[in-house]
Amino acid sequence: MLSPDRFQQIAQEIEGAVGGTIVGQRDAVRGVLLCLLTGGHALLEGVPGLGKTTMARAFAEGLALEHRRVQFTPDLMPADITGTMVLSQDGAGAELRFQPGPLFANLVVADEINRAAPRTQSALLEAMQERRVTIGNVTHALPQPFTVLATQNPVEMRGTYPLPEAELDRFLLKLGFDFPDEAELTETVTRTTGGVFPPAPQVADAETLREMIALARSVPAAAHVIGYASRLVLALQPAREDATELARRWVELGPSPRGAQALTLAGRVTALLAGRANLAFEDVRAVGLPALRHRLVLSFEAEREGVTAEAIVEDALERVATAR
Repeated sequence: MLSPDRFQQIAQEIEGAVGGTIVGQRDAVRGVLLCLLTGGHALLEGVPGLGKTTMARAFAEGLALEHRRVQFTPDLMPADITGTMVLSQDGAGAELRFQPGPLFANLVVADEINRAAPRTQSALLEAMQERRVTIGNVTHALPQPFTVLATQNPVEMRGTYPLPEAELDRFLLKLGFDFPDEAELTETVTRTTGGVFPPAPQVADAETLREMIALARSVPAAAHVIGYASRLVLALQPAREDATELARRWVELGPSPRGAQALTLAGRVTALLAGRANLAFEDVRAVGLPALRHRLVLSFEAEREGVTAEAIVEDALERVATAR
């Protein structure tokens, strides 16, 4: 089994390999790394051209993962993702055989996921939660590790559909891509228009990633720290007396228990990357925003007044005490 020091070293090498391909976007790179090292999924949001898909490919190259890219469009059907039964004929006769879809890979890039209809998006639910796909009466296990990196354009853009709440809840983190500043934009243009664009160097493989996931999930977490993660989630439940004022006023539906799970899982990796052998309050706080902002359903009044989920989560992080 990997040691915590070796875990930290490999993680830094992975970040370095991807960072050599992507200019800037350090928070997004770290967020995707957290998802991969917990076996979770990431939702990457930003306007076109900021490197979301390129980042996903760089992680696949750096970890030598079997990866597939699915371009989500309005006419995409569920079977185009999960696979389907096909008629196969040989000397012994004809029979129906399962043809796996692109979900059967270690890393699946769901590009522009919010351009597909909700029916197609829902085809991911079983795969993301249970790591399996059911076709007819037969259930097929997905390869391990299995991670979905979904990219989406801001919901204000034309031709997009809102993701169902049940699907959003299955993403460990929601990560934003910021528009680059002048220096980053200049460096991006220089790298991508000057000839052959080199792939990210391989620094690990799927077996190493499986060992890192196992180590991350074994990081000790004291009851009072997990209790803090639970209180953060409860503070965003609008019907509770101990909810924050902003949650009671603007939130229709708060995070599910998966929100607390995301805080502790991503927090464990954060602890290891910082050289700590146990989950601490600061690790939970560090991942609070990306772990919770996509799990809030805001009221119509909040949207009309320009109140954001980010502001509500940040307010909860400031107000919820680490100890009772």
